[in-house]
Amino acid sequence: MIIAETSRLRVRHLTAADAAFTCKLLNEPSFIENIADRGVRSELDALHYLADGPIKSYQQYGYGLFIVEQCSTAEPIGFCGLLFRDFLQETDIGFAFLPKFWGQGYAFEAASAVMHFGYSSLKLKRIVGLTSAGNTSSIKLLSRLGLQFEKMVKMQPSEEYVQLYS
Repeated sequence: MIIAETSRLRVRHLTAADAAFTCKLLNEPSFIENIADRGVRSELDALHYLADGPIKSYQQYGYGLFIVEQCSTAEPIGFCGLLFRDFLQETDIGFAFLPKFWGQGYAFEAASAVMHFGYSSLKLKRIVGLTSAGNTSSIKLLSRLGLQFEKMVKMQPSEEYVQLYS
């Protein structure tokens, strides 16, 4: 299901057919460093990740992580989506792109479209952004999206604090 299109990008639901790309993106060093190591090492792991993560989230909340592809080639370039965070009882915008697509405005374009979808179609009252203090690229993107630093939060009691933007 397509949730947004821009002149360059299509944002749609992830499916089992996206397992190979999911495995590739989740094993990028930048993904592991800035987001987390999800332990996805094979396409089979990616299928489980998709079923237990984004696909389950679509069923439970009506949204989740989406795949972002170039309209001209249908090549997947990253993820961008909305994640319900139980520990906050809030919806967070998340994004990750293959490094070769950084610096071209794709993340801002996709995130803007996803936020518009969240506010207009889903009628969400608030969308927040979470990032580590050292992730300057994500902080810059969240600021461009109109979000401002609000407070520090812990995603898990055993984890480091992250910055919450709203």
